[in-house]
Amino acid sequence: MVNRFLKLFHRDWSGLHEAAYLLGTFALLSQILGLVRDRLLAHSFGASHLLDMYYASFRIPDLLFVSIASFASATAIVPFFIEKINKGHDEAKKFLNDIFTLFFVAMAVASLIAFVLMPVLAPYVVPGFSTADQSEVVFLARVLLLSPFLLGLSNLVGSITQSVNKFFVFALSPVLYNLGIIIGIIFLYPMFGILGMILGVVIGALFHLAIQLPVILKEDFLPRFSASVDWKNVKRVTLLSLPRTLAMSINNISVLLLITFASLISVGSISIFQFAYNLQSVPLSIIGVSYSVAAFPTMARLFSNGEKRKFAEHITNAAKHIIFWSLPVIFLFIVLRAQIVRVILGSGRFNWDDTRLTAASLALFTISLVAQGLILLFTRGYYATGNTKKPLVMNFLCATLIIALAYFFTHSYSAQNSFGVFLESTLKINGIVGAGVVLLPLAYSIGTILNAVLHWVMFEREFAEGMTRNISRSVWHSFLASIAMGAVAYEGLNFFALMFDKNKFLGVFLQGFLSGILGIAAGVLVLIFIKNPEFETVRIAMRHKFWKAKTVSPGQEDLS
Repeated sequence: MVNRFLKLFHRDWSGLHEAAYLLGTFALLSQILGLVRDRLLAHSFGASHLLDMYYASFRIPDLLFVSIASFASATAIVPFFIEKINKGHDEAKKFLNDIFTLFFVAMAVASLIAFVLMPVLAPYVVPGFSTADQSEVVFLARVLLLSPFLLGLSNLVGSITQSVNKFFVFALSPVLYNLGIIIGIIFLYPMFGILGMILGVVIGALFHLAIQLPVILKEDFLPRFSASVDWKNVKRVTLLSLPRTLAMSINNISVLLLITFASLISVGSISIFQFAYNLQSVPLSIIGVSYSVAAFPTMARLFSNGEKRKFAEHITNAAKHIIFWSLPVIFLFIVLRAQIVRVILGSGRFNWDDTRLTAASLALFTISLVAQGLILLFTRGYYATGNTKKPLVMNFLCATLIIALAYFFTHSYSAQNSFGVFLESTLKINGIVGAGVVLLPLAYSIGTILNAVLHWVMFEREFAEGMTRNISRSVWHSFLASIAMGAVAYEGLNFFALMFDKNKFLGVFLQGFLSGILGIAAGVLVLIFIKNPEFETVRIAMRHKFWKAKTVSPGQEDLS
């Protein structure tokens, strides 16, 4: 068993679908642990003020992470590192050491500045909190500054594991990260209170880094401080990564401002927003992140080698699969949203009103699921070509739109006006205090969908002419299957509601689970009927995975 694990640990995962399936499998495991984490939080605290403080304490460290730590991320490092490897191991190692030295110094200085300025920044992050609660957020956020430092180092190491196609260890790291957080909730919170949960996050970040070190040691790429930095290489990476870092910072700032708006709505609004955001991140991580991460090293290699036609085909193929798998998830999540939230979060102090608001927010987040996955892919596609400015401009414009819409919605919203009545009745949240929180995911999805459209149009025009035409058939097939899934699942909910007690966990679970199974079966039948090639590929792969190949008779192998 140990030897088999070690083989997977050091195996080369170079194929797009093989790597994507591996990343998707571990993303699923990581997200399951993430759901366990969220259920523990919801059960223990509900959508409470304490949990609002816990989530609010992440905002400044997260901003620091995307502003500085992402400088050493895979999308910035991989193209250069692959280029250096092609020139020789020593040159690649020197490049890595230079980046590590610069990152370490920059992160240490930025963390110190953030530590000092935290009391000044907190009132702007959570203006709806009292002075005492803001002071608590400052303390927690200062401890949490260790997390972006460790995750930044892990990202730097992860860029190496991706470059050498060691996706197994890269995929395992977020699983251990969530495991560390769960340890904090279960074991450290009873001893240290909310500080224990923060320490669990730091432990998870340490796990995220540590699991990747054996591969780096085996490949002889453990980073060290450079006595003399080659500023020419650093400048090249900086020019590439700076727009990307700014783009990520802009997105994080938009989420930070949405959290700020949530702090002004009602107690628990930050928790509702974060729970819904985490839930919609499950399919995004399994599908969008997995395909975009798996595709990136190959995209960088193809473009670097001048194989632009294959580069376009590779990203078109990845986009096709992201859309194909994400569309059905959108329909199922919208139909089954209440059952999903109630089963995963609905226990202990997480009451029915919390469930309804989180379910409504989840539905509004989910409508942009395809868009989020495509943005991840096309952004990496641009980075593979060395063009980081266009994603920056598009992300900035759409992030500005998100904030503007959130401000307009929250300031003009009223449960008495026609828009408020329509929204609350459609999402079934009539009369709930703090219902305005659902406007934040609505603004987020509108801006994100526009962002994806801009990325698609610009990328197709520059690198992948005819991409829309090549993908249209797959999109149409997926849409038909999704309609069937959603319709059958909806009818299943009505049918099973008569059979199970919706006031008990088992009844809600069976209602949602069986309805989902019927919906998926309906979608599969549609795909079989229309002979969808993507589904056929998966079916053949699964058959080869679980059923043995044909028996070869003695001497038959000699005929080949």
